[in-house]
Formats: sequence, structure tokens, C-alpha cells
Amino acid sequence: MKLRSWRLKNLKISKLNQKRWYRLLKRPIFNARITFVLRSLYGTFLLAFFLFTSLTIFTALTISFPLTEPEMAVTPFPVGVNPERKEITENPELESFLANEGRARWNFPSLVPSGKFARFIARLSNSSWYQMAIPGGRLLVIFPGERKEQVVENFGNILGWERAERDLFLELVTSEDPALIEGKFYPERYLVAVDASPDNVALMVNERFASEVLDRYDNGAGDVLPLNDVLVIASLLQREAYDFTNMREISGVIWNRLFIDMPLQLDATLQYAKGSRIDQPWWPIPVPADKFIESPFNTYRNKGLPPSAIANPSLEAIVAALNPETTDCLFYFHANHGDFYCSPTYEEHVSKLRSVYGQGR
Repeated sequence: MKLRSWRLKNLKISKLNQKRWYRLLKRPIFNARITFVLRSLYGTFLLAFFLFTSLTIFTALTISFPLTEPEMAVTPFPVGVNPERKEITENPELESFLANEGRARWNFPSLVPSGKFARFIARLSNSSWYQMAIPGGRLLVIFPGERKEQVVENFGNILGWERAERDLFLELVTSEDPALIEGKFYPERYLVAVDASPDNVALMVNERFASEVLDRYDNGAGDVLPLNDVLVIASLLQREAYDFTNMREISGVIWNRLFIDMPLQLDATLQYAKGSRIDQPWWPIPVPADKFIESPFNTYRNKGLPPSAIANPSLEAIVAALNPETTDCLFYFHANHGDFYCSPTYEEHVSKLRSVYGQGR
């Protein structure tokens, strides 16, 4: 009897709730709210679809019809540093180089240090839906600041390469003269055939690196600095700085440290050393214990430059490596809001850390 009474009671409550919801749904205000929500969701979907389609078409057209003629002679890199004399000078040719090349062509989203938009574009460019929407082929994107392993992984996934094909592509790029294990995958968008082979893609990447970097470097910069050293510093700047101005500021600090044989002590090198382990992401967040990692890339334990680049630098990072800003700073840090602070002494460095973060040592 108790069970039957309980069921009847709950049945009455259920029917009562149904009646209440029915009356609620019949209210004009409630119906208007539901209609508004549904229309908002539908409008958001249409807007997202429109932006996705527009971005795909714009990217394809940009790749298919470049704005600059590839046959044009490239402008040599200006050089504003002399390691032998331990001098930094403002090269008057820098401004003309920037004007001739145009900052607009450098507006390529970097993956660091914030890079939220770039990470979204990276995920989008690697998605199968995005690739299927590109007419006539596949779009391969190398972002500034990526490791060679990331490039190989992204290209292989998009083109469906097996392990042997991925290894072949990596070998074809890194072994091309000059043979360098990192820093030769020039950040750019490459439109290739759906069934593009490792040979074809490697040829495109090597030709772009030659035209954008080697041709500019062989016109005088090589007499001052080895290419590998410049790519190393440029890769550090790519991972450490926010923009071109900040790259030149940090470049000045790096060169100042090299001039006095001071360890570079850059966290980006810790990320590369730690990220080279099998059980780690490509760019793990460094912790204090990482400063003791046994690696030639650990610039806290080893003086001088790492043996090779830690990432693939952009053209602007290379220019900043060759043209550091004149400064007396030896220490620097970025605040959470993006501001850059540098100091000539460690005491001033700690003082600024305390003023910004409330602590420092």
C-alpha cells in the first residue's frame, strides 16, 4: 500500500510539473527568449562557416597568386654587429632594407609567446575539413618557432606519409647544402598537390630557404658571421621575443653576454632540451630543476651558443640577430602584460622583478 501510494503521489507531481511547463511555454516572453537563443546559435554557426570559407579561399588565392615576383633580386641582409671587435652599431642600410622588403610580408603569426591566433590557425590548417576545402591541393604551413619535428609531423599527417617518407623528407631538407640539423624549414605557406612526394615538398622548402636566406646571406653577411650562428641566435629570438622590436632588444642582450663570455641562460633552450625527450611535449614549460639538464642546449650550464638552432626562425628574426639594438643591458624579463624590462646589472634586474612581481632573487 505504501509503495502504491508513493507512486500515485509522484505521478500527480509529474503531471503537475507537466502542466506548469506547458503554461510556461505558452508565455510570450518565454517563447521570445527561446527564439532569440536559437537564432543566435544559428547566426553564430553561419558566421563561423562564412569566416572559415573566406579564410580558406583567401589563403588559396594568396598562395596561387603571390603578390611579389619570385624573379626579383633579393636585398642583402644588413649587418650591425661585429663579433670580432665586440661592437654593435646601427647600420644605416637597415631602414632601407625594412622599407624595401616591407613589414607587411612579415605579418606571419608566430607561435610564441602568446600566439593564440596562430595556434588556432595551426589547428585549422591541419584539419581535414580545411584541407579538403582548398581547391587543387593541400596547404602546408610552417610557423615561425616550430621545431623540425613539428614540421615533419604536420606535413606527414596532412599528406598521409608513412614513417619512411617522413624520415626521407627530413633528410632531404637537413642534408641540403649547407647541411644543418635545424633552422632550414623556412616559415611559409606551401601549396602542394594532394599526393605530393617528400622529394617535391623538400625541393620547395629548400628553394624557399635558398631564395629568402642564402641569397641574402651570401652578399656580405657571411664574411662577418657564420650562417649557423645567426640561425641559432635568430631561433632564440623567435622563441623569446614578442615582435621585431623586442627581437632587436633581446638580440642586444644576447650579444652583450656573448661579448663577455657570460652564459646566455635562456629558458627557450631548456624547453628545447627537455622537449627533445620522448615523454615530453615539444615546448614544455620550464621549471627551476630544468636548469640542471645534461644537454649541450642547456645555456644555463654551457657558455656560448647552442650547437644548432632550436627552432625555425622567420626572416625578421634573422634580421634582428644581425642587427641588435645598442644597449648596456645584460638581464631582461617579460611581464605578464607583455612589457619588456632589461637591466645592466643583476641588482637592478632583481629590483625590477620585485617591483613588478613582488619577489625576485
